[in-house]
Amino acid sequence: MKTLAYLRRIALFAVFAISLCGALMGRSWAQDWKPGKTVEFIVPAGTGGGADQMARFIDGVIKKHKLMAGNMVVVNKGGGAGAEGFLDVKSAKGDPHKIIITLSNLFTTPLATGVPFNWRDLTPVAMLALDQFVLWVNADTPYRSTKEFIESARKAGPGKFKMAGTGARQEDQIITVALEKQSGAKFTYVPFKGGGEVAVQLVGKHVDSTVNNPIEAVAHWRGGKLRPLCVFDNQRLIYKNKVTDKQAWSDITTCKEAGLDVDYLMLRGVFTAPGVPDSAIKYYVDLFAKVRATPEWKEFMEQGAFNQTFMAGDEFQAWVAKEELRHLRLMKEAGFLAAGVK
Repeated sequence: MKTLAYLRRIALFAVFAISLCGALMGRSWAQDWKPGKTVEFIVPAGTGGGADQMARFIDGVIKKHKLMAGNMVVVNKGGGAGAEGFLDVKSAKGDPHKIIITLSNLFTTPLATGVPFNWRDLTPVAMLALDQFVLWVNADTPYRSTKEFIESARKAGPGKFKMAGTGARQEDQIITVALEKQSGAKFTYVPFKGGGEVAVQLVGKHVDSTVNNPIEAVAHWRGGKLRPLCVFDNQRLIYKNKVTDKQAWSDITTCKEAGLDVDYLMLRGVFTAPGVPDSAIKYYVDLFAKVRATPEWKEFMEQGAFNQTFMAGDEFQAWVAKEELRHLRLMKEAGFLAAGVK
């Protein structure tokens, strides 16, 4: 009997040891997760816009510094105001080889279209930065201040001034509606596929103004084609190096300084597919931390006048949940909610 009991204890110990070894091996594998095939970096927008530029810049930095095992490819899937990209990642359950850079259409697209998608259908990875919006006019116009531009738009009458923006019922049009409510001016909003095209339309004088992100218009500003009037933030931009021979980002007044109580910052973050392992999330958070540590990233942040806030984990998820509620309110106030969306 003693021998039988002893053998049972030996057997139980062996089972425990094997289980422990397996758990430790599994934990080691989880910590060491790396891409096993090409990673698709999806852009839920057209080419040339802020999200597209950031994704391609990140891809270039990763390749230059060899920060990632395996390959990455940037893919634009902007159909349906970005719904094409979001639904693609949503359907790739458990596949950590799909990541998506998000702008605020993460919230506006399902609210405006009713497409069966919510940010909770994806897995949050990290906020890389927050993007600004600036009121731009063509440099050949006489407007030297926001006040002069708004007064001219009011005097011209409803719909006489054209405001170009990316997409319909998205960030640019939300800001345009808020601007109208604050100023009394009424614009004809003209949607285009991407921020790059929006800037070109203003350079070509086909529209009267835009609310482009800094990175989308900076080259035209530096080239003397566009003029910034105000930034939609509570405080001025922090970057003091001259962009033109006369002005830096920090010289642009806030729209609030001009009497327009309108502020809006846009998410530049990364999500991945639902149901991916925590080890993959950790891998990507670490990867983007390495990207943010490069001198190229710091230069890119200044060039595009970004707010360099970074978040991951529970903090990022809480921020996204709060922003969803804010966008629901803004979209409701603007009358942009799809039928049946509450």
